[in-house]
Order: sequence, then structure tokens, then C-alpha cells
Amino acid sequence: MGPGRAGRAVAWAYIAALLLFLYVPLAPPLLFSLGGGGEAGTRAGAVTLRWYRQLWDNPLLVGGVQNSLLVGALVGLITPPLALLAAMAVRELRRPRLIVATVLLPLFIPGVSMGLASAFFFRQLGVTPSLLTITTVHVVWALPFAFLIILAVMATFDPMYLEAAYLHGAGRLRAFVDVELPLIRHGILGAAIFSVILSFNETVRTALVQGPNNTVQTYIWSTFLQVGLSPTLYALMSLLIAVTLGLVAVLLLVGARGAVSARGG
Repeated sequence: MGPGRAGRAVAWAYIAALLLFLYVPLAPPLLFSLGGGGEAGTRAGAVTLRWYRQLWDNPLLVGGVQNSLLVGALVGLITPPLALLAAMAVRELRRPRLIVATVLLPLFIPGVSMGLASAFFFRQLGVTPSLLTITTVHVVWALPFAFLIILAVMATFDPMYLEAAYLHGAGRLRAFVDVELPLIRHGILGAAIFSVILSFNETVRTALVQGPNNTVQTYIWSTFLQVGLSPTLYALMSLLIAVTLGLVAVLLLVGARGAVSARGG
């Protein structure tokens, strides 16, 4: 085996080990969620969907799912426009580094500290914990990531297109809507999807500002603390893993199609 072939073998072995390290822990919840769990009338090793069906008999969980879907949708709608404005400010204003540092600052604050500070802030304002407080905290958490995605996409945009639009009499808003927006919309859509993923999987900050409103993740955490792991909890975890991986696949597809469109343009 030559040096080049040996190097490729080592690289593939490293990639395989990394993938196993990342994704093997996701397999046990799926396996346990499909097991009989010792239920009467189920033979050992049999596959059952009983625990998945039982999930929807729990009103607390159903309410948490509804809350997570609503909050996730709101975060996906609110965060990208804010991130777009911040990214445009980096390009247009004189202090780009200051803007970047300000937007990215929440990434460096521990989740517990951010959650407690947010809860205290809402209390001082007299704001009752609700889905609104959860949405606000999730937007603050997702904004830096959405900002980075849109900023990276805008960096690939050639400003000469805008200059050409200005020479043809277009104003700044018209030039942005007609010229730039079609070329960066995949980045905005990607930021929205990533924001939904972050919202759907956020626990620590949510638990500190949710009040009586559960989300899926806080339901999982509180149930684990009270009764530990169970087949129904494994089933719920498996569903959330599948939903998250599905959203990641959509995110990658959007990015790939955006790259193709950019090359075509």
C-alpha cells in the first residue's frame, strides 16, 4: 500500500470513528422505544409501536408539542428579518466589528445566566411568564446563529449588481428587493430553519422563563427528573431526533440549492 493510499485509509478511518462517536448514542433510544418493555402479552425481542401511540394520550405532552410548534414558528418568522438587518448594518455602518460583537455576545453568556437574567428582567417589567417570554428568549438565542448564516451568504454577493441597479435609476430599497434579495434568499430561509431547530431543542433558558407553559424539551427534562427514563420517553426522544435530523436535511438542501443558484447567476 502506497503512502497516498495509506493516508486516505487513515482519513476514512478517522471519519468513520468520528461518525460513530457522534451518532451511535442516538441508536439506543430508538431501540428501547421499539421494545416491549416487559409488557404482558409481548414476547421477548418483539417490536412494538405501543409507546409511540401512548405519547398522544398525555395532555401535558400534547400541550408541550403545541407550544413548541407555535414558539418555533414565531422564532422562525421573527429572527431572520432581525438577523438580516444586523447583517446589513455590518455592511453599511462604520463600526462593523462593534455590531458583530454586540450581536454575537449572547453566545458567550452561559444559558443559566441568560435565563435567570431574562426571568429577572421580565419580573421587573411586570411581564407574566408566557409563550411571549419563551419566544423572546429563543429569538435572543437564535439571532447570533441566524446572523452568521446571513452574513456569510451576503459575503458571496457581488456589490457590483447593486451599483448597476443604481445606475439604472433604482433606489436602495428597490435594488435590494429586485437584485440582492433573490440571490440571498436561500440564506434567509436557512437562517429561519436553523432558528426553528434551536428553538425546538432549547431547554435551560426556556425552563427559567416558561412559567406554567411546557415545551417538549422542558417536558422531557421534568419527566426525567421525576420518574427517570421510560419507553415512552425513549419514543419521544426518538421522534425529536428524527424531526431534528429532517430539519437539518432540509437546511442542507436549501444551502445546496442556493449554491447552485448562485453559480448559475
